[in-house]
Amino acid sequence: MTDIRMRQDGPADASAGALVSQISEQVSTLVRQELELARTEMVEKGKRAGTGAGMLGGAGVLALYGVSALLLTIGAALALALPDWLAALIVAVLVLAAAGVAALLGRKQVQQATPPAPTEAVDSTKRDVGTVKAAAREGRRR
Repeated sequence: MTDIRMRQDGPADASAGALVSQISEQVSTLVRQELELARTEMVEKGKRAGTGAGMLGGAGVLALYGVSALLLTIGAALALALPDWLAALIVAVLVLAAAGVAALLGRKQVQQATPPAPTEAVDSTKRDVGTVKAAAREGRRR
């Protein structure tokens, strides 16, 4: 008698509506769990990315101080052969010239990146639409 009860209470005798309801609940639970897992993973990755970005920023600041010390050293070395003011002027002119070159190169890169719209993709899409329209016209004529 126990075996008969187990079969009657089990999924073999469950109605189709009950099975659909169970599947719906299970899929809903599965989707919620997957979304929670994805959220947890993204939070963890976001924390790591934030830490990494902070470390990169700190490295940039230290590099700036290092370059400043290097420029000071170059100026001091030049001051051994030239007056102090002339050594400082030479180093300043070289640094400003490097900044100017970097600015010009950066400006060129920005100009090449504008406009921000994907012009090649838009042009390609327009060509595709034109091809489809032409094929549709040809199909109507036949």
